[in-house]
This record gives sequence, C-alpha cells and structure tokens, in this order.
Amino acid sequence: MTARRLDGKATAQAIREELRGEVDRLIARGRRPGLGVVLVGEHPASAVYVKSKTGACEGLGVHHETRTLPASASTEEVVDVVEKLNHRREIHGILVQLPLPPQVDATRVLDVVDPVKDVDGFHPDNVGRLVQKRPRFVPCTPAGIMELLARHDIGVAGKRAVVIGRSDIVGKPMALLLMHANATVTVCHSRTADLAAVAREADLLVAAIGRPGLVRAEFVKPGAVVVDVGMNTVENPAEARDLLEPSRLPGFEKRGRALVGDVHAPSVASVAGALTPVPGGVGPLTIALLVKNTVRAASMAE
Repeated sequence: MTARRLDGKATAQAIREELRGEVDRLIARGRRPGLGVVLVGEHPASAVYVKSKTGACEGLGVHHETRTLPASASTEEVVDVVEKLNHRREIHGILVQLPLPPQVDATRVLDVVDPVKDVDGFHPDNVGRLVQKRPRFVPCTPAGIMELLARHDIGVAGKRAVVIGRSDIVGKPMALLLMHANATVTVCHSRTADLAAVAREADLLVAAIGRPGLVRAEFVKPGAVVVDVGMNTVENPAEARDLLEPSRLPGFEKRGRALVGDVHAPSVASVAGALTPVPGGVGPLTIALLVKNTVRAASMAE
C-alpha cells in the first residue's frame, strides 16, 4: 500500500483563486486589502517565509509592505513599529514574523497587535475566541490543515485524532479545531510516555513537534491520515539517506541540503492511508490562509 498524497500546493492555489473575486470586489469599493509585515533581523528562513507571503499577496493584488528592523532592535522599537501599523487604515492585517531575537519580548509584541488586525490569530483575545468556538482569526497552519482535510473529503467527526506537539502556533489551536469538528483529541509532547503507542491509536495523526523523521511506521495505524507540519533542513548525507525518499536524493546531492518533515516519509508511506508531503504539503496552505485572513480583515473593516 502507498499512501495517497495530500497535495497542499494545489489546495492552496484553489484557495487563492477563490479569494480573487473577493479582493477585486474590495478594490472596486476602494478598500484594497493591506498586510503589514514586521521582520526583525536577518534570519535566512524568516526572510524566505516573508518573501513567500508577500509574493502570494502580490499575486492577488493585496497591498503589502515590510518593516525590517536590525537584529539588535529592542522590544520597545518593535512595539513602536507595530503600534504605528495599528493606526494605519490601509493596513488591515499585521504579521510579526517569528522567531524574534532573544532580547525582544515576543509576548509583549504580539499582545500589542490590534486584535482585529491579528491575521496570525496569536493575540490573547483571538485565542480566547477560538477556545469559545467563535473565532475571528484562526492561526494559519491549523486552519490550512482543516481546509486540506475538507477539500480531500477526509471526515473528522467521530475520529480519534492525535496531535504531536503543544505549541501555541500549531499544536494547541490544531487540537481545538479538531475538537470543534467533533474529533476525540489527544495532545502529545516530548514527555508523553510511549509516544508511538499513543500515536498508533489515531485515525488522524498530526505531527508538529520539530524533530526530523520522528514519526516512523511504528507510530502509524494502518490506513491512518498523517499530516506532517515539520519543516526541518537536513545537510548530513547519512541523515538524508535515512530520511529522504530515493527520488529526492539526487536533489540533495546537488544542493547539499533538503527540507524534511517530522514524519519519516519512506516508512510511513507504506502504512498510512494518506500523507502530506514535505515540501508541498502544509507550507503552501499556511501562506494561503494568511492571505485569506488578511482579506477577511479588510472585509470586516468595511
């Protein structure tokens, strides 16, 4: 058995196409959706992510601008930039690219973002609304996963779901969304006893713990749906030979690095019923949902 591939790239493209009409409608009414991005430092991965997000905005006619601060910036300096974006009417969504440098108090910065512009869904007000099942903005990665499941006709109600990872960005909101969709949810983490045995109980397994290739065949119930949220870079040849499917090895040898998830795809693909690839799975959905939240923020501001 080979797992069905859940193509996040194609799903993200479909979402963007659906947004095009809404963006055109808002522009016709004089309200072009606008995204303000705050980037602190020169973290290479963060710069790539920001470029992908602003590129998706540009493709739909969504206004975007990035405020870049040096890696030495203080909490006060970052807060000042966010507060200025809060007061600009043409900016409907604000994204603070994480991670922030260690001297910057990320909690304080995110708390300053106006909740009605918090398109990442990280402000305490939006977190509380999600808990109460009356969300304004849902964090983009979990929201994208729910879109992926729905658009591939994968039912959640009544299923046993296991989420590996308890971050505020993915694990916790993912568990809430699955619970709201009537799944029975277990959240696992680094201190869960016999993690593989717990994971094997899942009809739907979401891996979001940040450890390359952690989830192997023994973690997966035959036929289960496996969603891989991991984004890890591998540069060691021996590690690459273990983690990559054979078809990806020539690309690794050419570039000297490769992106892998938290799921050991070569072994899991022979057990799971469906599996998201890395790259091309959850990543594109995160970007598409950021644009969708920005368009929603502009619609709410009318």
